[in-house]
Amino acid sequence: MHRKRIGVVSGGPSNEYEVSLATGKNVIAALKKHHADRYSVHDIFIDRAGNWHKDGAPLSLSDASNQFDVIFNALHGAYGEDGKIQQLLEMHQIPFTGSGSVGSAVAMNKMLAKKTFTFHGIKTPHSKIISEDDAKNDTNKVVSELFRSWLLPTVVKPVTSGSSVGVSIARKYDELAEALLKAAEHGDVMLEEFISGIEATCGVIEGFRGQELYVLPPIEIRPLTGFFDFDAKYAGKSQEIVPASFSHEIKKAVEELAMKIHRALGLKHYSRSDFIIHPRRGIYALEVNTLPGLTDESLIPKSLRAVGSDTHELIDHLIRLALN
Repeated sequence: MHRKRIGVVSGGPSNEYEVSLATGKNVIAALKKHHADRYSVHDIFIDRAGNWHKDGAPLSLSDASNQFDVIFNALHGAYGEDGKIQQLLEMHQIPFTGSGSVGSAVAMNKMLAKKTFTFHGIKTPHSKIISEDDAKNDTNKVVSELFRSWLLPTVVKPVTSGSSVGVSIARKYDELAEALLKAAEHGDVMLEEFISGIEATCGVIEGFRGQELYVLPPIEIRPLTGFFDFDAKYAGKSQEIVPASFSHEIKKAVEELAMKIHRALGLKHYSRSDFIIHPRRGIYALEVNTLPGLTDESLIPKSLRAVGSDTHELIDHLIRLALN
């Protein structure tokens, strides 16, 4: 039997390099352990300078088009989730897992994603954009203007970054300058209305278990660090309850919103949407992840285990979707 050639791409130039390596390592291990009879697996490493390597040797993208049946995209952050690698793979007609270039670009840009949410009637926190240049070079002026026009506390985050990199909550105006500069290290900055509530996340998978769009059980997130920042996600500093302890009505509403977001942004294969649930104001969509992490600490694997599945079943399913 001819084994399909799978290239697992990880690393990359983004600030989520280490997370991507962990996802890539888990994907390769799962394929070799559970699907070695069906797939020939190759490690494609992209270094921080953007150079490609296959099993340790230099690789050009034109060569890759003849060497792989599917690219499993295990990248995170810039280049991997913002449509750039997707566009390259589309140009070279190489099948790959995850969303296409347009859906990825829209989802990665938090402001474009929020505009799409609003257009489709999905509630999302009020927000404001500060350019990277203004945040870095006119910090005091920006803070002074915000003092007159913006309520605190506020969430301060990069417009195009994931894994909560560069995210802060400014509770006092003297914390705003530091938060702006921290976020501006990664590009333009978004100020987002702070909504007090319980955080939740919900994954969806296309064509899984015979369903057009299968919804994984929502996860309730209770950070031990004040909010779901990078350390809470990857250093075990959060309590993740799956299935969540929400009422049946809240769970169903979160599931419906996760499906609606996936469709509204034209995403493919799988995604994971994040929400905040206010006890009186309801459910607000925060953002959507087009390449959810598959590390040991990641949320999608926890949801999969809650329904009697596991990461290796999802990985095989995603490759089959890409092949088809």
